[in-house]
Amino acid sequence: MARYKNMERLVIFDADGTTIDAFHAIQLTFLRHGMDIGDLERFQKRRKLFKYLGGLREFPMNLRRQFGKQSRKRLLTTLTDVYRNEARLYPGIESMLRKLIEIPDIRVGFVTRNITMEPKKTLKLLFQRHGIDTAEFDYFACIPLQESKVDYLKLARKTFEINPARSFACGDEYNDYLGAIGAGMHPFMVAYGFEDNIRLSQKFGVPPELISTSPEEFTDRLLHALNLSVADVVS
Repeated sequence: MARYKNMERLVIFDADGTTIDAFHAIQLTFLRHGMDIGDLERFQKRRKLFKYLGGLREFPMNLRRQFGKQSRKRLLTTLTDVYRNEARLYPGIESMLRKLIEIPDIRVGFVTRNITMEPKKTLKLLFQRHGIDTAEFDYFACIPLQESKVDYLKLARKTFEINPARSFACGDEYNDYLGAIGAGMHPFMVAYGFEDNIRLSQKFGVPPELISTSPEEFTDRLLHALNLSVADVVS
């Protein structure tokens, strides 16, 4: 029988689309290069290939405009600048993170595939604008797009010797769900980021009971699981 040395809890967050309003950052970036990413509803339904190139309607123009290494580099540079200086956390996320960081027996971490230049620096500056120092997180990992989150989630849990049953992983894409399950952690899924409720539940079979459709619902459900309330956070 497994024995654990503490009664701590662990919460690992995804960044883009879960805690950070990535869509509006991407939308603003594309607009500054004369491109149209389309609306959130259509953006969520695209295959990954079209996420950053625009949808089927916008794709031909976008492809012509960003074809070539230098054009892609300029787009990435703008996206990085937008993240560092303008991108925002979803409503309620900032106060929730502040509260969780303050609680001694809750470990807070991030595992993200953020695609900006020097993502650790980018996210440090973004959180800094919200009054949060990323050094206060117990675990922080920026991983390549092609890598699975499973090993990183397991490492976070094993580093602090936390019972898998007291571990939570929060994300907005089906791969985030698989990562949580693969790491033996309870998944919290959101449907306001890169994939919508229908895609998550009907296409991929994620139980609807695990999916929050708004930042407010997500915050409320996670806090409840941690024996906290919204009042605890805003007080």
